[in-house]
This record gives sequence, C-alpha cells and structure tokens, in this order.
Amino acid sequence: MQLRAKPRRKVIINITSLIDVTFMMLLFFMITSTFLEQPGIKLELPTAKTSANSEAQEWVLTVDKKGELFLNRQPLTLAELEVEIRKALPQMKDGALVLKADQGITHGLVVRVMDMAKRGGVKKLIIGTKPEK
Repeated sequence: MQLRAKPRRKVIINITSLIDVTFMMLLFFMITSTFLEQPGIKLELPTAKTSANSEAQEWVLTVDKKGELFLNRQPLTLAELEVEIRKALPQMKDGALVLKADQGITHGLVVRVMDMAKRGGVKKLIIGTKPEK
C-alpha cells in the first residue's frame, strides 16, 4: 500500500516591510545626527593635559605649518589680520576668537598673531589644543 505524500509547503518570509523599516531608521539617524565640522586646513595641534572641549566657536583663526593665516577658512596675510578682525568683531560672540596654530610653527609668529588679534579688539582669545592621551 502506497501512501500519498503530502505536498510540502514552502515557507516564504516576506521581508519587504523589514527593508522599509530599516531604510526609514537609516534615514532618521542620518538626518538627526550631528556632525563635527573639521577645518579643511591640515593642522597638528599641540597637546595639553588641561585641554577641555568647549562649545564650537563661531570665529576661528588658523595658522598652518607653512605660516599661512585663515580666518574662518578665508586666507589672509599678516598685514590684513588686524583689519579683518575689526570687521568681524561685531559678529563674534562675546568677542571670542579661537586660535588654532600648528605645533610646528615658531613661537614668535604665534605671539605676533595673538598681539594683532588683541589689537583688533578680541576680548577672549582661546588657544586650540587637543587632549593628551
């Protein structure tokens, strides 16, 4: 006697809704994520044990390893620095300026830049460093 074999049912998992939910979560996280803005200028900041992260400042003065100056990524010369800082002073929050200088440049250039920033009217000069490991 031969018994008839029951036809096997194929199990199908419908993952369409799973893909939709995953895509929506990906979009949500991409939109709500905050990204830290890094300047396009290559710097090797000096380290300090007392370095602390502060809120992102609006105005940043950068001195790269070649000694070139950038005020919020806009290149300028040492002669233009004081005038440009005076122009930007009304937009600076609390008169604060962040100075990020490459550790390879001379101390004399950093002091000159700091002096020109103070003469330009900066009330608070913040020196950018990175935390020591």
